[in-house]
Amino acid sequence: MFSPEGPTFRELTVQALSSVERGYDLLAGKFDATPFRTSDRVVRATADALRDLGPFGTGLDLCCGTGAGLSALEQVCTDGVTGVDFSAGMLAEARRAHPDATLVRADALSLPFAASFDLAVSFGAFGHFLPRDRPRLFAGVHAALREGGLLAFPQPAPPRVGSRWYWTLWAFDAVMRARNAVWRPPFVMYYRTWPLADVVRDLRRTGFEVVLHPMESLGRQEDGSPRCRLVTARKT
Repeated sequence: MFSPEGPTFRELTVQALSSVERGYDLLAGKFDATPFRTSDRVVRATADALRDLGPFGTGLDLCCGTGAGLSALEQVCTDGVTGVDFSAGMLAEARRAHPDATLVRADALSLPFAASFDLAVSFGAFGHFLPRDRPRLFAGVHAALREGGLLAFPQPAPPRVGSRWYWTLWAFDAVMRARNAVWRPPFVMYYRTWPLADVVRDLRRTGFEVVLHPMESLGRQEDGSPRCRLVTARKT
């Protein structure tokens, strides 16, 4: 939930009526006090899972925001970490939290790297990409990784159909679609456009070898399936 240090309702409204880049510039100073920031628990679980898959030299945090993912990279990479984001405001916050990281302002769909990294991660940013953008996004990451490099990201299990959380996400996406139909510039942020089967298909078509790892520290659902998986895609 939002803490008292988080944005006001008016601030969130102004952000939602802005472009994605401008919206995050406005929200940057209070972003870590919102539920939109990836939780430390998920970051720790990801770092723990990656330790068993390393070692890694250089690391890239894709759409790094204020730097939550940089914390995971700093635990598993030995040769430096880089964060990339297109919001100058979010990068400024990341620079304060991670002064030793290299931070680059760039569009994730046009990454300015070639065979530079052993590991790439991303946390909570994929809702900003429409399904048609996935091939281009994955191709850019594929090009940025060295041979044998790994892309990894946590993938929560979808909520049970008909549950309260299911309808919450459905309603959020419906409101965003209505907003984007009548207001410009668009604000692309959807929660139901990243189904695991489609993501795995697009990763494999790009040239990745995909393996799913249950993140046991995040628990299991009533049916025994993992609450969250670490998707790993290796450049082959």
